[in-house]
Amino acid sequence: MYNFDVERPTSIADAVQAMSKEEAQPISGGQTLIPTLKARLAAPSVLVSLTGIEEMKGVCMSDDGRLCIGGGTTHSAVAAEAAAHYPGLASVAARIGDPAVRNRGTIGGSLANNDPSACYPAAALGSGATIVTNSREIAADDYFLGMFTTALEEGEIVTEVKFPIPQASHYEKFIQPASRFPLVAVFVAKFSDGVRVAVTGASNDGVFRWTEAEEALSANFSADAVAGLKAEGDMISDLHGTAEYRAHLVGVMTKRAVAAIA
Repeated sequence: MYNFDVERPTSIADAVQAMSKEEAQPISGGQTLIPTLKARLAAPSVLVSLTGIEEMKGVCMSDDGRLCIGGGTTHSAVAAEAAAHYPGLASVAARIGDPAVRNRGTIGGSLANNDPSACYPAAALGSGATIVTNSREIAADDYFLGMFTTALEEGEIVTEVKFPIPQASHYEKFIQPASRFPLVAVFVAKFSDGVRVAVTGASNDGVFRWTEAEEALSANFSADAVAGLKAEGDMISDLHGTAEYRAHLVGVMTKRAVAAIA
């Protein structure tokens, strides 16, 4: 580690002001950033802690029927507080990492980091969520731009995430045992006007929608509808699994998710 200053704002406005300092970087749960700092892969001069901003915490229902989650809400809180309204999302949160990670990590931090194997990006993209920042609202389809890349601009903070609630949903996760990240995971959400399928852990471009499966499932919501389909793209290939294996797993996980719903 090395020397740096820490700012502890108690409001979004104060956090935005602190973020205007040169080489400032936000930190929430720190589940990714702290190991990155220890490995000296990042060297901000100022860390802006978001953990003291109460207006960025909590789960509630909006007047238009969407589930609103503060960007500073921990995974464990989402698992507990979202269960009654959106059980599919609560299940995602309940299976992230281990208890230590779930009690510190936050939904805003996960979405801002956009790890290519993270769970929340699949839930947000599969749900058609809206990511709210201190300055604007961004549709999930426009938010995720690639591995560790999002539409966030310099100094922007994820303050809230708004989730439309589908008729039914399920997250099927094939866990990599050492890291607890998904080797491949699929989030399927069935809405009245169609089906959304989001895949994480498989692609070098990060989370993505499997549009072929969406079209097939919108016409016939059954596991058989995706039989014979193959996910295309720049799949990850490493010591845990080849690109071909991950492409195969996308289909398997999608079938299991659909079967769990049906």
